[in-house]
Formats: sequence, structure tokens, C-alpha cells
Amino acid sequence: MTREIKVAAIQMDANPAPTGERMARADKLVKAAAEAGAQLVVLPELFNTGYAYSDENFGRAERLDGATAGWLRETAASLHIHLAGSLMLLDGKEVYNSLLLFAPDGRYWRYDKNYPWGWERGYFREANRITVAETDLGDFGMLICWDSAHPNLWRQYAGQVDMMLISSCPPDVSNPTYHFPNGDQVTVTEMGPVMGRVKGDGRRVFGDMINQQTAWLGVPAVNTVGTGRIMTKLPAGRGTLLSFLLLAPHLVKYFPMAAEMAMSCDMVQGCKVVTAAGTILTELSQAAGETFTMAAVTLADRKPSPQGEQPKPIISLLSYLASDYILPLLTTPIYRQGLRRTWGAHMAPVDAMTQRWLIIAGIVGAFCLGVSLGMGKLWQRGSKPMGSEAK
Repeated sequence: MTREIKVAAIQMDANPAPTGERMARADKLVKAAAEAGAQLVVLPELFNTGYAYSDENFGRAERLDGATAGWLRETAASLHIHLAGSLMLLDGKEVYNSLLLFAPDGRYWRYDKNYPWGWERGYFREANRITVAETDLGDFGMLICWDSAHPNLWRQYAGQVDMMLISSCPPDVSNPTYHFPNGDQVTVTEMGPVMGRVKGDGRRVFGDMINQQTAWLGVPAVNTVGTGRIMTKLPAGRGTLLSFLLLAPHLVKYFPMAAEMAMSCDMVQGCKVVTAAGTILTELSQAAGETFTMAAVTLADRKPSPQGEQPKPIISLLSYLASDYILPLLTTPIYRQGLRRTWGAHMAPVDAMTQRWLIIAGIVGAFCLGVSLGMGKLWQRGSKPMGSEAK
């Protein structure tokens, strides 16, 4: 026999605000969803802080006995629902982006983000395991945001779950505008044809890719996102610009300002509930703002096994290269320095593997700087009008 549960996906404005203010807004939305009959309610990624690349993040990390986890636990109990939300969790000597799912009886399950996206690695570290939450409603597989772009994680849940639960807050970093202190603005389209290939990758991940992987698993899914437009300073600005220069050498003129470069972008649409066939039951537009959507999903009586070949990623290799390797290498030192500055010198110990990667990153960065400066000079020389050399 199949069974049916009512699932609510909450969409919240992604701009940072004091934790108390954001918790009050979340509380209002969760209560409204519960009153509408939701049995499972899912909040967006980092719902208690909002999304920004800021040194304030280090001080906003909380322990498992902190205010946010306590509110999730108490609210699940008082409303008799299963409630999930992601926060920066201070655990021992590290910070993780952790998705916590609480049952009404106080039981909870924790999933740590495996793939911090790019600059996020400056504020929390990666994990390397999945979580199957064996609840009274069903067995749920858990993912956070950019994790859903990685088929290897979906594959680990095959045949083990009744439903996928994804908490996201994706800025559209595949279609950003970069801002410099002199007032100049540069879009991804203006960065050249190679960089232009990543445009729209964010929408593809949280649109068709989630739907396709869900259909392959044969189970329904819920995904949440943030809404609005964010403006945030970039961590490791100089290193970030250096990584751009190999593909867009004409940006070399901004290198003296790179430490202060910022990015603005919209959030990606994708707050939705999807059937086991990969069709959308309900989805919020970005224009809907801060609200929730709800649908009844059908869970099979037996955990389905995938049929056929797993769908391949539908985004560019460059997106994975930048997000999983280049930008994390640049921002890992920021994480270590910020965590130690905020919580003590014992935090974020350096392991041997990290030391090797940092050395490699330094060598690659120095090489890129030399090559890019040379290419920038050639580009500037080639852009001079004909005959200018003789004048």
C-alpha cells in the first residue's frame, strides 16, 4: 500500500538579518504551514542568518544546544510536525553547514553539507557522508543546496529512501554582476565566451537537474530556496580575480581593486515539491517573496530502486572546477583565520592534506598571476588603434 504525507517548502528572503528577527519570521511561516495541515516542513539553507560572505558568519555559528536548534526542537514538538532547517553548526573545532531534522518526540537527524559552494568554504568545512533519516513518516535522504549538483550523492541514496529532503538557498552565481570600488560593474557576459558558458547553470541545477535525479531515484522530493537579490563582498577577492584572468585577461586593470570587489545577484527559483516521476506538484516563483507552498506526496510501500542509467550533469565542467576546487582552495585559509580569531587558536587544525593543497594553491596562484599579467599586457597592446605605435 502507498501512503500520503503533506509537505511544506518555505521560501525566505536571503538577505542577512539578526538571528532573532529571522527566527520570528520563520516561526510565523512554520506555524502557518502546520495550520494548513503540513506534516513535514522544510526551511531554507541558513534560514536563521541569511546568505552573505561576511566575517560576521564566524560569530553566528551555534552549537547543537544553541537557540536555533532549540527552537527547531521545541517547534516540532509543539506543532506535532517534522521540521528541518540548516544552520552553521559549531561542532568541536570546526563549523559545518548542518541540516537538522527534528521529530515531534525530540529525535533528530543531522546532515552536513558535503560540497560547500565556492566561497562558502571560507565559513564552514566540507563533510563526506550521507544521512538517511528514519522517521515515522518515512525514510528521508538529505542534501543541502549545491550537493544536489553531484550525482555521486544521489547515487548513495539509491534504494535506501522514501523521499529526498533538500534545503537550499542558492544565489545565482552563474549570472552575477561584479562591482568594483571605482563604480565599474562587470557582468558574466562581459567576461568572455568561456565564462559565458556557465550562465544559467544555477537555474539548471535547481530546475531540471533536481527533477531528473528525483525521477531516477523513483522517490518524491522537496527543495527550498531563498528569495530576493543579495549584494555581498567577496572573500579572497584578489585570488578570485586571478582565477578569472586566464579566461578574461582584460580584467587585469581591476587587480589593484580586487580586495574590495563585491557581487550582486538574484536568488535561484526552485522552492518546490516534486513527484517520484520528477514532475512538479507545486513551486513558488521568486516574485512570491517570503511564503510557503504545500503539496501531498505519495510514498511507495517499498523503497524503489533506480531503473536505467543515472542522468548525467547538465551544467558546465567549469562550474564544477570553480565551485569544488579553485574557490575552496582560495577561501580555506579565510575559514581557518576567522574561526581562530573568533573562537580561539585551537580551532580548525591544519591536517597534512590541507597543507599540501595550500602549497599547491600558492604555486598555482603565482603562476596564474604571471601568465595573466603577461596576457593582459598583450591584450592592451593588441587593442591599440593601428598606427598608434608610430605616434
